[in-house]
Amino acid sequence: MAYHPRAPNSDENDSNRRLYNPYQDLQVPTQMLYKLPTSPEFLFPEESRAQRRSWGENLTYYTGIGYLAGSSAGAAKGLLSGVKSIESTDTLKLKINRVLNGSGHAGRQLGNRCGVIGLLYAGLESGMVLVRDTDDVINSVVAGLGTGALYKAASGPRSAAVAGAIGGVLVGLAVTGKQALKRYVPI
Repeated sequence: MAYHPRAPNSDENDSNRRLYNPYQDLQVPTQMLYKLPTSPEFLFPEESRAQRRSWGENLTYYTGIGYLAGSSAGAAKGLLSGVKSIESTDTLKLKINRVLNGSGHAGRQLGNRCGVIGLLYAGLESGMVLVRDTDDVINSVVAGLGTGALYKAASGPRSAAVAGAIGGVLVGLAVTGKQALKRYVPI
């Protein structure tokens, strides 16, 4: 049963009713009620001086981005391997099952690996900022070096050194690309 405030065939006298306005007793114009600040509000002044994410936000961001990117790439890789493994005698249900299993398996593996790499990187970068008390390119590159070395540490010192060098170079390229975009691409 629906409620109709004004039924079309109503015989009641509507002159003794009024619409409810919750703002009628306020002496403020309604347009001013929802004026929110455009800049971030900080509880402590030292928070406003630091123009970077906190270590917790950093950790969540890099881990989440790593897991999402790894899962997407792994799912695409698994999709291809699932399509390649389809046999001519498979039914439609088996074909779909192979594709879904391949996508889920590869997506899970690569997503977890990239999430762990993001977690290590965020922790090392935040630690470098805390130790050096400055936020610059050196922190990012050293965090990349350390992330690669820690990730492959169980494979031996040679693998750790190679992975550390790759991590440092990749982060260096990413930071350089970001600075070039800021400088040469108008916003």
